[in-house]
Amino acid sequence: MKKSIYFLLYSLFFILASAQAQQIQWASKLIKFSTDLGGKQNSIKRILGKPDAFPQGGASANAWMPKRALDGSETIEVGFEKPQTVKQVAVFENLNSGCVTKISVDNGSGNYETVWTRKRDWKTPTFKSTASADHAYYFGRKRRKVQEVPDVFNPGIEYAILQNAVSNVVAVKVEFNFALLPGAKQIDAIGISDSDTPIEVKINTIPVFDNLPKPESLEFENSEVSNVMVSQDGQKIFYSAFANGKDVVFSSRKQADGKWAKPPVAEPSLSLNDDYNYMEFYSDNFILKGGVEYTKNTTETGFEFFENKNGNFQSLKPLKIAAYNNYEKTADITITNDGKIIIMGIETDFTQGGTDLYFANQKEDGTYGLLQNMGKVINSAADEGMPQLLSDTKTLFFSSIGFSSYGNYDIYVSYRLDDSWKKWSEPINLGNKINSDGFEGSPFYDETTEMLYFTRIIEGKSAIGRVKIPKSELMKN
Repeated sequence: MKKSIYFLLYSLFFILASAQAQQIQWASKLIKFSTDLGGKQNSIKRILGKPDAFPQGGASANAWMPKRALDGSETIEVGFEKPQTVKQVAVFENLNSGCVTKISVDNGSGNYETVWTRKRDWKTPTFKSTASADHAYYFGRKRRKVQEVPDVFNPGIEYAILQNAVSNVVAVKVEFNFALLPGAKQIDAIGISDSDTPIEVKINTIPVFDNLPKPESLEFENSEVSNVMVSQDGQKIFYSAFANGKDVVFSSRKQADGKWAKPPVAEPSLSLNDDYNYMEFYSDNFILKGGVEYTKNTTETGFEFFENKNGNFQSLKPLKIAAYNNYEKTADITITNDGKIIIMGIETDFTQGGTDLYFANQKEDGTYGLLQNMGKVINSAADEGMPQLLSDTKTLFFSSIGFSSYGNYDIYVSYRLDDSWKKWSEPINLGNKINSDGFEGSPFYDETTEMLYFTRIIEGKSAIGRVKIPKSELMKN
């Protein structure tokens, strides 16, 4: 009898909870628009789908930047996947919000009905972007230096709550007057809901990352630290840092107390290049290192293999890729333990917008075939790079500024879904214990100690962080 009562109460609770849950849709197709910059970044198509520049706010390659964004009027009409009742329309303005003047809806009749207009004294709620404090710095890994980026101004969400809900809505028209506020403007997304509860944008993460302890900070008194990794036996840590006018590879051995020896030691045989010296893969058999000067539009890449003989390193051969092309002098790379597959972060004419992740297969002669883009799920219109592929060849860490985040470059994990290497799961943010409103990148997961190492920059100061993540929670296949 008690079980029946409990089941009835549980069923009633589930029904009530389901009834109260918001039905939210994001614009899925373009119907009509006034202007489009074209191209891959900031084009009109970037307004489709869920927000990419929220909750962090700020300038984003994944948002629409209208041609008349400084002082003109613009209009956009968007459709939704299926008809629904609408009580709320939310417009996500990631730069200088407060320019929406009128919103109209189409209930399937083909005619628009005005449901919201801006009142003379209405102020769009704005908020402090999580990117603002440290968005003035980011570690341009491929450029090897800290660079300044534009300041962030007044991101906000225009929550238009309709006086009366409208059923069977299939399209929404939004009108803007960008002369209302000075400065650049960008529109990230348009959403609709059957509830007057403001639509909340959540970062795609999971509880295991939310429950991590606070990362330990490893400070080696070097500047502009990058490319951290640990030897397979867990006894030696490597990283690159700026010294004597160039990047130098440093190392430190683990002491009996488990701490890394100080000061770190420079590795001369791994620091021979004039400008850039950085390691991308370390095993007991070989090392993959970058920073070599190379000739563009050839098979040269700037990467070379080193032989590892008990900690003594000797150059073996350059890494060559068919028809290699990259806008930058350097790139990011990871490789499978057997050397059969590489994954690179580069920018070419064929990227989704900025730096994308590509893969290539090894050929019989030891060189690699054409690089192939890994798809739109894992690549955005902004930058993706700094990959590390784990030994299962399915779990991939990388850093990106192209998804909903805590403010700047964040670290994500994605999983390969098939053998094409082009289908990957939606990137999962590693949570706010690892990611912050500063820069986080260069992830390296030590499978022996189950420790994630990464680099971060906060208020212009770089450091190495590490935190324990159970391998069973990461490598699930």
